[in-house]
Amino acid sequence: MKHVITLNVNGDPYTVAVNPSQTLNEVLRENLNLTGVKFGCGEGDCGACTVMVDGRAVSSCLSLAVEMEGKQILTAEGLAPTGETLHPIQEAFIEKGAIQCGFCTCGMEMAALNLLTKNPSPTENEIREGIAGNLCRCTGYTKIVEAIGAAGEKMRESSERKTS
Repeated sequence: MKHVITLNVNGDPYTVAVNPSQTLNEVLRENLNLTGVKFGCGEGDCGACTVMVDGRAVSSCLSLAVEMEGKQILTAEGLAPTGETLHPIQEAFIEKGAIQCGFCTCGMEMAALNLLTKNPSPTENEIREGIAGNLCRCTGYTKIVEAIGAAGEKMRESSERKTS
């Protein structure tokens, strides 16, 4: 029996009918066509499906959609909702060449957001720890770590401009 739920995704409400066992990943990809949320391992080990729920990173492949009623969900598509201006994290990933095949990128960006929201000036070790749940088979992580450091700097500069 399907349940009708309302999800708040990237600032927009969506009403969807879901099976009780349907994951958030399935609903985001199949019902809402948010394909930046990848399906990798299905076990919460690869990080490709990482989204923010109420301000914290979660594996959408392990989260039931019915449990997301009333929560604020942010996907990589929500980082730059109009597509006209990229989020500092997205800019830094491009500038530092931290994207190769792209499969892990959205999950990495969400893990970076989770880290930089809590710690705007992380050390290299803190960055590596912050993305430890996200796997990349292409880059060796060096450029990703550099991009996250640069993104933190961009976000701090943007925050300083807003407060001055």
